[in-house]
Amino acid sequence: VHLVESGGGLVQTGDSLRLSCLFSGRTFSGYAVAWFRQAPGHEREFVAAFSRTGTGPYYADSLKGRFSISKDSVKNMVHLQMNSLLPEDTAVYYCAASSTIILSSLRRQESYGFWGQGTQVTVST
Repeated sequence: VHLVESGGGLVQTGDSLRLSCLFSGRTFSGYAVAWFRQAPGHEREFVAAFSRTGTGPYYADSLKGRFSISKDSVKNMVHLQMNSLLPEDTAVYYCAASSTIILSSLRRQESYGFWGQGTQVTVST
């Protein structure tokens, strides 16, 4: 499985940004797909995900309402729409996938075996 993120950049507070993750190498179905982020000096944290069976989406409570995950099973892509961005949203955003993860582990980064290289999102004041 190969994951490639795109869409990051430098934006201002209050702006919106849409990240994309291209999934290749295996059949898209049967994989949980998720977005995580890691800010400087912080641990990687869960943002949003769909389960292996397609249930969801599931969000980090703190981001629910501003962020929205979606997937395009025809194009094998997962998107993260981010609205009303804040400086604290500045981070490297990663796409992750797993074919074995259970529902209760969706928010745990160690449960994912496949990762993209990340895309930088910087929100200025």
